[in-house]
This record gives sequence, C-alpha cells and structure tokens, in this order.
Amino acid sequence: MPLPNDDTSGSNVSGLPDIQKTPDDRNIAIDKVGVRRVKFPIVVLDRANERQHTIGDFTLTVDLPSHFKGTHMSRFLEVLNETGREITVQSLPRMLHEMTERLHAKQAHIEVSFPYFMEKKAPVTGMAGMMEYACGFKAQGNGAFDIQLTVTVPVATLCPCSKEISKYGAHNQRGWVTVMVETFEHVWLEDLIDAIEASGSCALYPVLKRPDEKWVTETAYENPRFVEDLVREVAIRFDNDPRVKAYEIEVENEESIHAHNAYAYLKRSKA
Repeated sequence: MPLPNDDTSGSNVSGLPDIQKTPDDRNIAIDKVGVRRVKFPIVVLDRANERQHTIGDFTLTVDLPSHFKGTHMSRFLEVLNETGREITVQSLPRMLHEMTERLHAKQAHIEVSFPYFMEKKAPVTGMAGMMEYACGFKAQGNGAFDIQLTVTVPVATLCPCSKEISKYGAHNQRGWVTVMVETFEHVWLEDLIDAIEASGSCALYPVLKRPDEKWVTETAYENPRFVEDLVREVAIRFDNDPRVKAYEIEVENEESIHAHNAYAYLKRSKA
C-alpha cells in the first residue's frame, strides 16, 4: 500500500509539498543517505547468560537515485520503531528489506555499535569485575544479506626492542585491537575477544590486587609484542578458525615513551 507522500508530483494527500520527491537535474546518485546516532535498545547473544540487553547506536542508510532530490528521513525511524522495543540480529534482514521497500532503494545498510559487558576474574585472586568492550554489527541488503561483526579489545603490550636493549625492565602500554569479521556460521563475541586477548602481551582486567598485578607484570614481560606481532598473532587464530570467512585487523598502541602511536593493519579473506 503506498504511503501518503509516495506520489512523485512533489505533494501529498495532505496538500503539503513533498520536496524530497521533486526531480533533481544534477544527475548524481548518492551511495548512502540516511540517519546517524540513533539510540535504541537491542538484545545480543551472551555466551554465559544467553542474552544481554544493551543500547545500540544506529546508522541507517540507503542509496539515492540521481533523479530524487532527497530521501525521507522519518521512514528510517518508522522501520526501527516498528521492528519492536528491542532489536536483535535476527531483526536485521527484515529491517533492510523494509528500508529498501519504503525508500525505493536498491541497497540498504545498517550499522550499530554498542557496549558489551563480560564478567572477568583476576588471574590470581579471582576478584571479579565487569569488563566493557565496544562491539557492533554492519549489515547490508541488496537481495542478499551480509553481516560483519566488529569488536574492539584493549590489551597490554610490552616492547620487544625495549626489553632487549634495556638493563632494567621494558616499556609497556595499552594496545587497542579492532577486528571486523565475516563468518560462515555463528561466532560468539566472547570467542573473538578471547582470541584477541590471548594474542597480546597480557590481557587487561577490571579488578587487580597486588598478587594479580605481579602476575600481569611478569606475564607481559615474558610475552613482548610489537604491533606487527599482535596483528599477526590474531590473524593466525582467525586463519585456524573454520567459522571465520574474512577479517580485517587493526592494532594501535598508545606508546608510553613516544609522542606518537604505533599502528598495523591486515585484511584477509578465505573465500
């Protein structure tokens, strides 16, 4: 059923002009147009507790043909709100379909980022705390449905060069590993987080007592990592995981003795 302002004459049944549908003579199509920074409740799968409720930050876009002046921004919000009070990954294909139908588009895109929490115990004392990870999904529909998982994980890294040349100790810092993964089947966010944390000099923890701090310091010292080492270690784990179809890995170290950050990037597809 057509929406009230779906005619192409530049007006709708209410008599108000529909400027978005008026012709544009510049002959330039737009790849993505839509809305950003839309907050909405979502539900994601949780390996330990089955489901976790969190808040998603959405970007919803479609392509715009060259002959349309603009898109109808309100329709993105209509699709989001009509999907339900809480969005899941299973909701995304239907949302993409609705976006292409209502906005007369060939392609639709959904990006959502959200905080994800895991309970994590200290390595020696077992003191528990909640660890936050920045996660997300990127989905697109153009007849087919593709989805990409994203996660950013902080780790500790210790400089191999500093360890080798210094008489006392070695400099260390916090590294940020961001991965974007396409999979053949379901992969837990926790599985990706575990693989990344195992690739650093040492994992980070929300709560550390003195015995834990000693363990973390010594563990990092025994596992020095350049950003090049870290990106390769994560790649090896993804290469050995048959569920992973393609991936991108980005590593940035917040250098503790330099005025710059160290950076590495790797992209690979098994398909």
